[in-house]
Amino acid sequence: MAEVTIYQKPTCSTCRQAVQLLKENGKPFKAINYYETPFTKPQLKSLLKKAGLSPVDIVRTKEDVYKDLGLAKKNLSDDEWLDLLIAHPDLIQRPIVEKGEKAILARPAESVKELL
Repeated sequence: MAEVTIYQKPTCSTCRQAVQLLKENGKPFKAINYYETPFTKPQLKSLLKKAGLSPVDIVRTKEDVYKDLGLAKKNLSDDEWLDLLIAHPDLIQRPIVEKGEKAILARPAESVKELL
């Protein structure tokens, strides 16, 4: 049985809900605060591939940094988006939950049940 890993920001309410659902499920999981342990580019790329998402699919467009950098007006490659997401973790929608060869963007938090 593959281990469940949740990539999260502990102060995020959706992340806290997803963690609570994982705890209630009773199966072991690993929680990683990606602000303390930042994603590497290959790691984030792999997670997105497992989830069937592109980098732009997980961008938080309401963040100040998104507006400050004028990202709505830019046509960026996946590689450029990955670099921006790693440099500015506030841009990453969360939580991302991984189990084996599958990953999901757990929004809403209840969608985490799909992996259990």
